[in-house]
Amino acid sequence: MSELIDNRDKRVQELLAVSRGIIQGHDAKPLIEQYHEAIEQMTPHDMLVMEDLQLQMGITPQVIKKSIEKIIGIFFKSLERYLWAKPDPDSFLGQLMQENQALAGRLQQIKSVLKSYQGREAASFAVLQAELLPQFRALQAFEQHYLKKENVLFPYLERRWKNYRPITVMWSLHDDIRKKLKEVIALLESDTGNWQEFSLPMSQYFFLVFGMIQKENLVVYPVATETLPPEDWQAMYQQSFEYGFPFIEAPVRNTSGSLPQSATEQAEDSNFFVSETGRMSYEQVLLAFNHLPVDITYVDEHDQVRFFNQPKDRFFPRSPAIIGRNVKNCHPPESVHIVEKIVNEFKNGNRNEADFRIKMKGRYILIRYVAVRDPDNTYRGVLEISQDITDIVPLSGEKRLLDWE
Repeated sequence: MSELIDNRDKRVQELLAVSRGIIQGHDAKPLIEQYHEAIEQMTPHDMLVMEDLQLQMGITPQVIKKSIEKIIGIFFKSLERYLWAKPDPDSFLGQLMQENQALAGRLQQIKSVLKSYQGREAASFAVLQAELLPQFRALQAFEQHYLKKENVLFPYLERRWKNYRPITVMWSLHDDIRKKLKEVIALLESDTGNWQEFSLPMSQYFFLVFGMIQKENLVVYPVATETLPPEDWQAMYQQSFEYGFPFIEAPVRNTSGSLPQSATEQAEDSNFFVSETGRMSYEQVLLAFNHLPVDITYVDEHDQVRFFNQPKDRFFPRSPAIIGRNVKNCHPPESVHIVEKIVNEFKNGNRNEADFRIKMKGRYILIRYVAVRDPDNTYRGVLEISQDITDIVPLSGEKRLLDWE
């Protein structure tokens, strides 16, 4: 093992040459022959470092995604035979892996339905639609798995991994899966749908989902197991109960070794928040925040998430794991540039507000970013405020673009 570690820099550079060659459209066979030894010795840790180097070189997640499955295919045998300690089934990671197994089982059931229609899909598409629609709608519940990764697992990986940037590629792939499932369901719901139009996006969805399971099992989970300490896993376990457990039996929460009490819970009744406008206990302050009919997230002047409230029906999930996280890591790579632009304009004093409007589950949600400044007008951060405004003002259409210009 020590020899493998000593040779890692050279091996990673050779693996990088393979990956870049595939991205540039070169024939895989000569690359595999030239770098056979590096491929044979590679580990999940090498894969992570290699992909991080690509991102640091300016290769975007969008470019990497186009070739990632082919690259994983070349490295598959080496990654698959890597030995790592599998998690306890009742642990946070064990539950994520069980969810993946359950999802794969449901996808196999859908494949069985398709097989029963083989050769007559086009002629029987209306019947096939009726049979497949509830099964694909049910797959929407797996969103909780991706949310747990984005809001619980990823923040801890960012803290512990020097080479954490490949997480952005995985998050981008999550969004691709979401979009593709939405497209598949829309076609199954359509009165004018047909097999030819439906078959391609359905195949793409299967390809994306099975590819995601493979990347989790071959790379992310082994490296996470070997790099995160027990206290991180315990914290993630406790936070996971804020989400669902798609397609598996909801576990009974084990509170032994639970998270330490928060500062609010530890505060004595004699401690109060005092200002010119009032005097409240910290418990009252927190209750007030959590009963506001809006989602609030505060990011400080160093771009780190410092606080979020927990109203009864939050629009966008948040977990304690994001506290201290850089705000740019809290968004998928496709929208990071918008967040950075808003924050930079706030810091420069050019803007004080930015707002967006989106439609979610038939409701209009106003998302507003407000610059926070102290009495000396020094930038102290930004508030993200999200509110359901459906019943407040009549609206139509969406506003997803920044319209400062």
